[in-house]
Amino acid sequence: MSTQLPGPHDEVPPPTIEEVSPGIYAYIQLDGSWFLNNAGCIVGSRSATVVDTTGTERRARAFHAAVREVTQLPVSALINTHSHGDHTHGNFMFAPASAIIASERCRQEILAAGHAVYALFPMVDFGECPLTPPTVTFEDRLTVYVDDLRVELLYMGPAHTTSDIVAWIPERKLLFTGDLVFNGGTPFALGGSVGGWLEALDRLEALGAETIVPGHGPVAGPEVLGQVRRYLEWLLAVGREGFARGVPPLELAQGLEFGEFAEWHDRERIVPNLHRVYSELRGEPRGTPLDYRQMFAEMLAFNGGRPLRCLS
Repeated sequence: MSTQLPGPHDEVPPPTIEEVSPGIYAYIQLDGSWFLNNAGCIVGSRSATVVDTTGTERRARAFHAAVREVTQLPVSALINTHSHGDHTHGNFMFAPASAIIASERCRQEILAAGHAVYALFPMVDFGECPLTPPTVTFEDRLTVYVDDLRVELLYMGPAHTTSDIVAWIPERKLLFTGDLVFNGGTPFALGGSVGGWLEALDRLEALGAETIVPGHGPVAGPEVLGQVRRYLEWLLAVGREGFARGVPPLELAQGLEFGEFAEWHDRERIVPNLHRVYSELRGEPRGTPLDYRQMFAEMLAFNGGRPLRCLS
């Protein structure tokens, strides 16, 4: 079912909430580009658990309303797959009644960043989203139960960010990946690790998921993991070649042929992704902070000076 969302961006469809397994819902915001993420809801007999929220006050209220369309039960827990604001700004809609669960790094990153992302997306009306960090954290793994349904939360190490976890429901072979999977959009490794991301994909493939709710884009099967892997392997290959020749990431990006990835949106992410590859080739620790303002300025330069396309 679709949900009504007032606002100026008629070029994207309204969000939808779809049942992907009995009592498990995916909230999909197409087209999945900047700040148009996915979330989810797992409904039990006495309470519900939500996976991620959304990035603006307007969209957070729409997501909350969509959850209420499928259940009137209290939301006892909210899982954040990582720290980025498109997945966490809407936490306030479920606090303080819901325990907000995430990796310890996720809590640290949310508190450190605050609302700094607002300055990077001046075209977005974020509204009022009080900073609401996780209240329950873990280091490696944690199991949450919705009735007798086991939801395994697994820390994946530096990948998309340094705070990534997934929510794996083995009984249903269903996986909420957060932004370890972009379906139809360009992966974004600015705050994480390309090498770590490939290792995370190894772990995800070993789970044997049949249904994957990605962080952005349509619900998919396991083939979507291979799509992300091919991009990251291509990224590493062109990055190694450019690094060996001493070509700056922006210059290298401007001369690339994108092949099968040419139609993915947010292609400008290639620039910070190459900076991340170069960082790792220099031997810097995975997740070493990069200059966000410089990265965003170079993405604008890659786009010929056009602002990032953010329809949130």
